[in-house]
Amino acid sequence: MKTNLTEGLYPFHLTPEQEARASQLHESSIIIDLLFQGPLSPKAIPAHISESIRESCEPFRDEPMVYSGMPSKMIHDMAARGELPAFKEEWYRSGITAGNRQLGISDIESLVTSMGEIQRQFDTMDWLVKVLKADDIRTAKSNHLKAGIVTAQETDGLGKNLALLDALHHFGLRVLQLTYNNQNYIASGCAEQVNGGVSNFGARFIRRMNELGIVVDTSHCGKQTTLDACRLSTAPVIASHTGVEALFGHMRCKSDEELQAIAGTGGVIGIFAMPWFVYKDPNETTIEHVLNHIDYVVRLVGVDHVGIGTDWPMSDVEWSLVYFKEHIAPRIGFAKGDGPSTETVKGLEKYSYFINFTRGLVARGYSDEDIQKILGGNWLRVFEQVWG
Repeated sequence: MKTNLTEGLYPFHLTPEQEARASQLHESSIIIDLLFQGPLSPKAIPAHISESIRESCEPFRDEPMVYSGMPSKMIHDMAARGELPAFKEEWYRSGITAGNRQLGISDIESLVTSMGEIQRQFDTMDWLVKVLKADDIRTAKSNHLKAGIVTAQETDGLGKNLALLDALHHFGLRVLQLTYNNQNYIASGCAEQVNGGVSNFGARFIRRMNELGIVVDTSHCGKQTTLDACRLSTAPVIASHTGVEALFGHMRCKSDEELQAIAGTGGVIGIFAMPWFVYKDPNETTIEHVLNHIDYVVRLVGVDHVGIGTDWPMSDVEWSLVYFKEHIAPRIGFAKGDGPSTETVKGLEKYSYFINFTRGLVARGYSDEDIQKILGGNWLRVFEQVWG
């Protein structure tokens, strides 16, 4: 299935020659989205399926965390049973070679549940392979398959049990964020009042991640945590999905000092496509604004240290996203009205529009080599260093 090159094209006003170049680059490159909430989005899920999911979830409305999480689980369950063809179709149309499959580690129950859900995807979808080493991504591209990278954004459920970290590595965990917004045993998140940095236990935790070959992710970490992680880690440190504080002063964006520290480890900064975090008006955020963040990081630390981690849109339904913003986001560190909702970046309303990244980079004058680095080559270099 070839990438859809007619629907959803953002008006970059490319020449026919530039369009042909962008198409060829997109088809031939290894493309990695390291915060891949897809392959679906609310706009890719049929209305009758959305309504059916709402009816099934309604009895659980008095349990906010359960109610909010059910639609995404139901969507993935339908996909695993082969009842949602759009799951595969949208991924292939996107051109994305590898995207993360995310574990929940808020507690042991969520960990066990998400391990089962992720493994079911690999077991039931013969076109999706679990990534254990960097070459698995290259092989997937060669064989016209898709690759799933097991990642996690939180560590709370591990407590201080490093043996669980070892077990998760055996399962396939390859990228792990130290903390999600808040304080935990390891470090301070970006939503904490105190910029506490990495704890003594956190230093041991990072050392064990280095030994196992798990990439250290600092996306939702506080400033001092990011700087400490870069100092403590003997392997490249990343921010899988973030933005530039100098362009938009949101807590989820990184300062120049943090961006330089990450690059100094040999790491990569993944730029997200979150309308609320990259530009002042989420209703008018376009892929041009996302590209502005990419341009800034390239100028600051060089093209070898920039990647993509969109983090949006979600494989979810619209009514669930509205509920999440109103009832769940404040519980996990976001200020009221500050969390994700239904807005999308114009030019990335669906993952099948992902070619707009390639087209936008062509429009901004990047060379073929540099575009391939940003689309996935830089992530692959880090993976080769850390995983082998």
